[in-house]
Amino acid sequence: QVQLVESGGGSVQTGGSLRLSCAASGYTGSLYSMGWFRQAPGKERERVANIYTAGGIVNYADSVKGRFTVSQNNAKNTLYLQMDSLKPEDTAMYYCAADRRRRAYYRNDYKYWGQGTQVTVSS
Repeated sequence: QVQLVESGGGSVQTGGSLRLSCAASGYTGSLYSMGWFRQAPGKERERVANIYTAGGIVNYADSVKGRFTVSQNNAKNTLYLQMDSLKPEDTAMYYCAADRRRRAYYRNDYKYWGQGTQVTVSS
């Protein structure tokens, strides 16, 4: 089994920054895909970014491209999401996800999920 624990959420003003972390534990071998998703109240969970850990390939949703950056620390089994130039529309619960597929992309591709961390951006 795999456990994912997110941290780093909080409240910031428009234009501010936050750094989310996702610590993975358990059987973390062969987690080739990891991702960040978010869900705002009344909306579906949407993809923020994916990273394919073997090659370090990252792709971002258009809404966050140029503002958010995904990185990983393999030694610590930790995934990060650096969020800059935050906007009120970024307000959501942010979830970390992982899967052993080499190219998981959509929400339904991912088997393992964290509990989420709340991000609130005020204008």
